Amino acid sequence: MAGHSKFKNIMHKKGRADAQRSKLFSKLSRDITVAAKSGMPDPAMNPRLRLAVNNAKAESMPKDNIDRAIKKGAGGEADTMEEIRYEGFGPGGVGLIVEVLTDNRNRAASNVRSLFTKHGGALGETGSVSFLWERVGQIIYPAEAGSEDAVMEAAIEAGAEDVESDLAKPDIYEPAPGHTIYTAFEDLNSVVEALVPILGDPKSTGIVWRPKVPTPVPADTAASVLKLIDALDDEDDVQSVYSSLDVSEEDMAKLAS
Repeated sequence: MAGHSKFKNIMHKKGRADAQRSKLFSKLSRDITVAAKSGMPDPAMNPRLRLAVNNAKAESMPKDNIDRAIKKGAGGEADTMEEIRYEGFGPGGVGLIVEVLTDNRNRAASNVRSLFTKHGGALGETGSVSFLWERVGQIIYPAEAGSEDAVMEAAIEAGAEDVESDLAKPDIYEPAPGHTIYTAFEDLNSVVEALVPILGDPKSTGIVWRPKVPTPVPADTAASVLKLIDALDDEDDVQSVYSSLDVSEEDMAKLAS
C-alpha cells in the first residue's frame, strides 16, 4: 500500500464553480434516479443509491431535489435513460474513459466522437482502453480529516488497498487538498462504514476507473488533453471522465502558471 502514487487518477466532474452548480445538480439527480430504478428506492437497502445520495449531499444538493430524483426513479421515469461507456485516446496517446447517462444514444455517440476529433483525440472500440485499467472503489476525504499517517492507518485497518494524500495547495488536478482512498470494487461499502466512525463522513464515494499504467506527456500535450477533458465535461450527457494523464511536477507548474 503506497502513501503516494506516481500518477494522478484524474476524474473531472462538473460544477465545482458556483456558476456550474445547476449542471452538477442535474447530473447528480440523474444518477440518483437511475440508481433508484435499479433497486429499492431506499438508500439503506440499495448500495448504489446510497452512494449517489451521499455524493449529492456532499455537494450540498437540497434534500427536496434528492427526494424528487428518488421518486422519479421509483416511478419509472428513468426507463429511457441508458448508461454507456466510451473509450478513446487523447493527444499523446493518453487513455480516456467517458461515462455517459443519456436518453438518446445516437446523440451522445455523435457528440462524444465529435469532441474527440475536434481536440486531437480518437474514439476507440469498447475495451481498447479499459483493459489497461481497473474498476475500484474511491473514497475522498478533505485534508481536515487527519494527517497523512492517520488516514493511512485508518484506511489499512478498514481494509483499503491504496491511499494517495496530497496536502499541498490546489493544483491543476485537484480542487482542494485531501486524501483519496482506493478499495477493491466489492469492498467499498464496508470500508466506508469502517472509516466513518474514525474520520467522519467522506466528501465523496464511488466506483471509478483507475489506470494501471500512467501516460506521461509534456506540458503542451497535457494542455491539449485537459482541453479535451473540459469539453467532454461540458457535454450534458457525460457523467464522468477518467484519464491516464501523467505530468511531471515541473510541467505541472508550467500549466498552473
